[in-house]
Amino acid sequence: MTATTAPTTTENRSTPPYAELAAVLRGPMISPGDPAYDEARAVYNAMIDRSPAAIARCVDAADVIACVRFARQHGVDLAVRGGGHNAGGLGVWNDALVIDLSPMRSTTVDPAARTVRVDGGCTWGDVDHATAAFGMATPSGFISSTGVGGLTLGGGIGYLARRFGLTVDNLLSADVVLADGTLVTASSESHPDLFWALRGGNGNFGVVTSFRFACHDIGEHGAVIGGPVLYDLADTETVMRWYRDLLPSLPEELNGWIALLTIPPAPPFPEQLWGRRSCGIVWCYTGPHDKAAEVLAPVREFGSPLLDGLHEVPFTVLQSAFDALYPPGLQWYWRADFFQDISDRAIEVHRKYGEQLPTGHSTMHLYPIDGAAARVSDEATPFAYRNGGWAGVIVGVDPDPANAGLITEWTKRYWEELHPESAGGAYVNFMMEEGPDRVRAAYLGNYDRLARVKERYDPENLFHINQNIPPAR
Repeated sequence: MTATTAPTTTENRSTPPYAELAAVLRGPMISPGDPAYDEARAVYNAMIDRSPAAIARCVDAADVIACVRFARQHGVDLAVRGGGHNAGGLGVWNDALVIDLSPMRSTTVDPAARTVRVDGGCTWGDVDHATAAFGMATPSGFISSTGVGGLTLGGGIGYLARRFGLTVDNLLSADVVLADGTLVTASSESHPDLFWALRGGNGNFGVVTSFRFACHDIGEHGAVIGGPVLYDLADTETVMRWYRDLLPSLPEELNGWIALLTIPPAPPFPEQLWGRRSCGIVWCYTGPHDKAAEVLAPVREFGSPLLDGLHEVPFTVLQSAFDALYPPGLQWYWRADFFQDISDRAIEVHRKYGEQLPTGHSTMHLYPIDGAAARVSDEATPFAYRNGGWAGVIVGVDPDPANAGLITEWTKRYWEELHPESAGGAYVNFMMEEGPDRVRAAYLGNYDRLARVKERYDPENLFHINQNIPPAR
């Protein structure tokens, strides 16, 4: 069974009366043939091209409830779209009803309680804008156009993970429309089993219409010391060995993810470096600025970098630094794994495929799961890889559909050679449609508990267009 084949309730699957649903929604219903249809069905990954039966632009929880009840009554496949960044494009599906949360973009900061309430259609750019006014942030990812819902429900690895944990470690509560069409608030006190499952279990348990997160002070008035340090690709093996040994010893206020990349042919990069393949680390220091020089000394004293781009910058700017480089509409092919260590053998593989980067956008990243993120037990949330390692992702990316085969083949070959060095499973937010065994491997010993929670809250598997966890039987 994959995400595409799980059963749903089927009473009258042949002629669902979408006009009746449209009549009770406050938001618009978009159907095939409407002028806005192609734009509404498009997702971040342009390699995905699917044609839903209808797209409901929900403006509030009542609209979501109406859509869930309609899908259940009429046996309609149901997809849920937040930011649309999902690697496999699972926010849309052929002949499905899409619950599109994008109109739901409200944020509310409570500076006294140090929390932010976030609607299900928000991007992290929306959240960062709201919290930055108070010199605060909540842990998220690395691209601000990413949807809050998808990233959170998969775990949430980002710049702040070493200091403040994953996004799910900072989730305080969530409003959820369940498969029976009821709305509940899940927290450690209310529906605690559902709350546990939401913190990494993907979209299997309902439609989250709002989240409430803890916020933290970062940097000085929201400014951090961050940016890339780039090295010649020929130095990859030396840089990776140094990085894997150094990172665990660094103060948790300093985080850095490592990549193999092509230097973008645009400012602020020096023109003489444009198009050059590189091994780079993007650093983010969120501690007191008067200690930055001391903390960053090991970074700045190592090797002979092509570029030292570390500078004081608003956290919101660092969070959005890659948005323009990776806009919606590129072709993407993803493969991912967790790694307990960056082994010497893995480094050899990285060097080999770094030399073969097929296009300027194609890349490999390793994101640390260390510090505060690693102090949470494997059982505390469904996110089970808390051993101080890395989440790795290989992406073949290009704007030209003619290169889809090229980037796919490079990604597959890279992953196949690297996978034996991995911990076995992958971060669900980086997975495409890879089958049930890969989904199970993503959760280790937490999978069976997730299946039991699924049985309680969605026994008919209405929410199956995702990295699916079928209900326990």
